[in-house]
Amino acid sequence: MNWLTILGLLPLIGSAAVFLVPRERAALAKQLALGISSLVAVAGLVMATSFDRGVSGFQFVEKYSWIPAFGINYGLGVDGMALLLILLALILTPVVILACWNEAEGGRWSVKTFFALLLILETMMIGVFAATDIFLFYLFFEAMLIPVYFLIGGYGSGERAAAAVKFLLYSLFGGLLMLASIIGLYVVSGDQLGAATFDVSELQKLSLNNQTELLLFLGFFIAFAIKAPLWPFHTWLPDAAKAATPGTSVLLLGVLDKVGTYGMIRFCLSLFPDASKQLGPTIIVLSLISIFYGAFLAIWQSNGDIKRLISYTSISHFGFITLGIFAFTAQGQSGSILYMVNHGFSTAALFLIAGWMIARRNSSKVADFGGLQRVTPLLAWTFFVAGLSSLALPGLSSFVSEFLVLVGTFVRYPVAAVIGTLGIILAALYILIPVQRAFHGPVLPGNENLKDLNLREKIAIAPVIALIIAFGFFPQVLLNVINPGTQASVAALNIEGDK
Repeated sequence: MNWLTILGLLPLIGSAAVFLVPRERAALAKQLALGISSLVAVAGLVMATSFDRGVSGFQFVEKYSWIPAFGINYGLGVDGMALLLILLALILTPVVILACWNEAEGGRWSVKTFFALLLILETMMIGVFAATDIFLFYLFFEAMLIPVYFLIGGYGSGERAAAAVKFLLYSLFGGLLMLASIIGLYVVSGDQLGAATFDVSELQKLSLNNQTELLLFLGFFIAFAIKAPLWPFHTWLPDAAKAATPGTSVLLLGVLDKVGTYGMIRFCLSLFPDASKQLGPTIIVLSLISIFYGAFLAIWQSNGDIKRLISYTSISHFGFITLGIFAFTAQGQSGSILYMVNHGFSTAALFLIAGWMIARRNSSKVADFGGLQRVTPLLAWTFFVAGLSSLALPGLSSFVSEFLVLVGTFVRYPVAAVIGTLGIILAALYILIPVQRAFHGPVLPGNENLKDLNLREKIAIAPVIALIIAFGFFPQVLLNVINPGTQASVAALNIEGDK
């Protein structure tokens, strides 16, 4: 069965069905989007039960000649990393649809268009993680910008048009750099392999001289660093996160930014191993800067805009992820992939709850909240659990991820690991300070009659909180899927992970 094609087509067909719903029947459009996204999530979980955890290569492979004159194939497949990131997208999409049921009200376009765009985005997310042909990957990489642009610009708030354009320009710039490198690989493959190709497994056989490899590596790396985001390519993110609706922010920071770090492992390390090792120390430095830069700015926002605060925490977290990737150890890379998944759930919870807080108070300023623990105890506690996961409290999902990253980094870069560990202290500050200000102390005027989570919101947030707790106690469930691929990746770099 062509599982990956089915998973990709279902939400696309669903989006067409949602578009066909009469404009005045917004409730039907929402129900249809929720039903389709839930069906896709169930299908993805069923597919995952057939995944062989002992194999490091691609599974559920589909390969068909698409444009034979240019060596372009319709190639799909997943390893452990891609499988988990696809499942992350499949789980979060129905959660977002249910949690943000009324989010599209007052948007520039109709309610049904909002939910149709979410389903189109789901197709793009599946495709970008499943593509094994680099040209097909590029198409999905660029195509997913379109629904995000319209979701931010059409349904966001504040400076939404400027934020949408900034997001698009940054992403297009990175995409053009990557396209130049893809064309370079294509030309070289024709010279060395006898037939030009975009197939990733074939491109790994190329032998590049040092200068060519460095240039091609940079084209990919900058594109992925922008998407991640890694300092200093991050500046689009706070504006986009603030302007976007909470649901859009969940998918933007919970899933789409993982394309950047996924691409670093999938393409930078596998296609350009020598350049990766040569520039690894520089990227380690950029990662450390990201950890502290994001943390300090998050602390600075601890009395300001709550969505900007969460976005700055993500910049800090992605510093840890890239740190583990370019430590070139099995522990570090496994920790980074695990971190991608766990960060997706913890950030999703933070943004969803922040969105509900903003909707109730009609303000996004932390300073306008206060004493919510007494007024909305369930909302306060769910935010607190998600926040503790974000700061990597033992027993919650992010702890094992961060621990593995730091242990793996210490093996090869002990000084960087020690410096990075200090970022954990800052994480406690940028989470606990706003928690104290928003949820504890006296109830501020205007907060006395705020309502706690309703049934729909409880159902939406429950699976996310449950997974945060479950993966904190049972991370091996995910690591068993991740480890075979990371061990093969490190071995291919000719670096022993335990040295």
